[in-house]
Amino acid sequence: MGQRPSPHDDPLAFPGVPGPVAPTPRAAQRGRLTLVATPIGNLQDLTLRALAVLREADAIACEDTRRTLKVLAHYGIPRPGAFFSCHEHNERAVVGRVLGLLGRDLAVALCTDAGTPLLSDPGYLVAREARSAGFPVEVVPGPSAVTAALLASGLPAHAFTFRGFPPRKPGPRRRMLAAQAGSDTTLVLFEAPGRLGSLLADAAVAFGPEREAAVCVELTKRFEAVDRAPLGELAARYADGGVRGEVTVVIAGIGREQAREERRSGRRQEA
Repeated sequence: MGQRPSPHDDPLAFPGVPGPVAPTPRAAQRGRLTLVATPIGNLQDLTLRALAVLREADAIACEDTRRTLKVLAHYGIPRPGAFFSCHEHNERAVVGRVLGLLGRDLAVALCTDAGTPLLSDPGYLVAREARSAGFPVEVVPGPSAVTAALLASGLPAHAFTFRGFPPRKPGPRRRMLAAQAGSDTTLVLFEAPGRLGSLLADAAVAFGPEREAAVCVELTKRFEAVDRAPLGELAARYADGGVRGEVTVVIAGIGREQAREERRSGRRQEA
């Protein structure tokens, strides 16, 4: 009889929940920065590769140490020796620390509270400076509120534009929406619950009240909700707020025929 294979021979063999057996070779490479996508709500969405990288990392930089500690604890991953915050208010100061760790040939993982780093989240400065200093930067893809909302919305997903959080002030927000109104690509936006009503009201003016859209709330969580309707209806429905949690708004682009007609109309006006 042959010898029973070791779990290390199969990267997909993860016996003994909650802690996975790290695959060979190391998932977290020495002297490398790894950007790790983490769950946007449901902890079961963390990938096997992300688990291995977090378990093997010598250092973890995260947006909120309390949030990331919950993820580590859920999977029985011990806190690494270097474990520190990296958020919008301190990222520039953190760059030097990360480069120092990489210079010591240590494996550094960077993650945010939820979703994929750099997408309306911290990490861009750290990744940029690491690359500039000659260190490899690797990405572990995974959960993203952008793609989850796009698919849940039921709107065309073959081409889309992601604009993160819109400007808080009405003037800049309206100008941004007006600039997008003539596009034939689907628009994806994040928004704070308290500003959702104002965003939808401005969008209904910029895109027209009949433009199809969706409000996605608490995706992958217990109280997930996706509200699909024309912008005018959504603006009226959320005028007084009433939403809690993470919000993603998806707005359809103009149809191809309408786009062609608007281009023809523009050329006639120029003639």
